[in-house]
Amino acid sequence: MNKREFAADPALFPSGGILEALRDHATDEWRAYLHHPFVEGLADGSLPEACFRHYLAQDYLFLIHFARAYALAAYKSDSLSDIRNAVAACAAIVDVEMGLHVEFCRGWGLTEAEMENTLEDTATLSYTRYVLERGLAGDVLDLQVALAPCVLGYAEIGAALSKEAVSQNPYAAWIEMYAGDEYQQVARDAAAHIENLAAQQGGRDRLDSLKRTFSEATRLEIAFWEQGLAAEKN
Repeated sequence: MNKREFAADPALFPSGGILEALRDHATDEWRAYLHHPFVEGLADGSLPEACFRHYLAQDYLFLIHFARAYALAAYKSDSLSDIRNAVAACAAIVDVEMGLHVEFCRGWGLTEAEMENTLEDTATLSYTRYVLERGLAGDVLDLQVALAPCVLGYAEIGAALSKEAVSQNPYAAWIEMYAGDEYQQVARDAAAHIENLAAQQGGRDRLDSLKRTFSEATRLEIAFWEQGLAAEKN
């Protein structure tokens, strides 16, 4: 496995912050997530195209539930500023990101109708429902921590892979999307929001619970990569 080093933007895991504590608790899971064979295949272009297309279709379904999660975050929020934050994130997915995803997938031979009618795989079901369950059972901080491995992990992966991606790599556009300034700023804003929520809602007093949530969500991210690789065998 490639031994590349992932050097996250310090704004994603600020020193002494709660996100740093959550990531450090899940060191093994986080490394397995970032260095997964699916990611390595994206990095060097060796990932079978069938695996990537399967991933893209499942990611379309995932984004729908991501939007639902941010709508739930709005309901769970106590302040107007937090409601606005959640509504803006939901709108960004529904009004912007989904359109970009559909356009990107069209280049890989996938239509929106096909993706919309794709059955959710087990890992997609498990991950998205876990995120929603944490939001329903807990508060907005629990929900945001469950979302964090996806938002922050893709930022780390995009930034690291962009340093070695070449134009001949069929996945260069995907890498550039997550390495780009726009997505990197989305991740930084999400991290800052979580740090603020943790300060307001006693995050340090419930650190054990938040660590479990972050670790579990990271394991489910790993399963999502595994699901993509399994498509080659189908």
